[in-house]
Amino acid sequence: MTDTTAEIVLFEGFDELDAIGPYEVFENAAQAGASLETDLVTLEETDLVTASHGLRVEPDGTLGEPDLLVVPGGGWTTADGGVRAAVDDGVLPEAVDETYTKGATVASVCTGAMIFAEAGLLEGRPATTHDVALEDLAETATVVDERVVDDGDILTAGGVTSGIDLALWLVEREFGADIADAVSDEMAHDRRGSVFA
Repeated sequence: MTDTTAEIVLFEGFDELDAIGPYEVFENAAQAGASLETDLVTLEETDLVTASHGLRVEPDGTLGEPDLLVVPGGGWTTADGGVRAAVDDGVLPEAVDETYTKGATVASVCTGAMIFAEAGLLEGRPATTHDVALEDLAETATVVDERVVDDGDILTAGGVTSGIDLALWLVEREFGADIADAVSDEMAHDRRGSVFA
């Protein structure tokens, strides 16, 4: 059986938990029997990426052609770094759009949804994000008041810790409730909120 490949794309100023929460869920799912391989990637080769709270992460490589691409948030309300800078730059939204066009499922955590909005992926679609960006998101998407929104090949999650619930939902959707429950137990995480699907 071929592994499902998941890539979590990192950029300067990303929120730590937005990326590391799903990464840990996916790694635990693989240990619990899911045929899932997860990498932390960047758009360009780099030795380290610095997150919003100063954590420095060594990526596994650069963006490939994953089955699933997860985009964290962070930094929507700041002028330097993070999602705001990525949207202004335009390179990451373009890469997300290209990855989606090639057939990947894409999922955002927190204000990562604004990268999807900039890429034109959320036009008229149900979505959610962190409270600080809901008004901005409403300019393109149909905002849904749920922790996780699953619109098939595009998923979005609310603020920060909701990335763990998003990842657990993806594990359940793709590999079954037993594996998702095992991961939830391993991480001592009580899943919160319902999934809009």
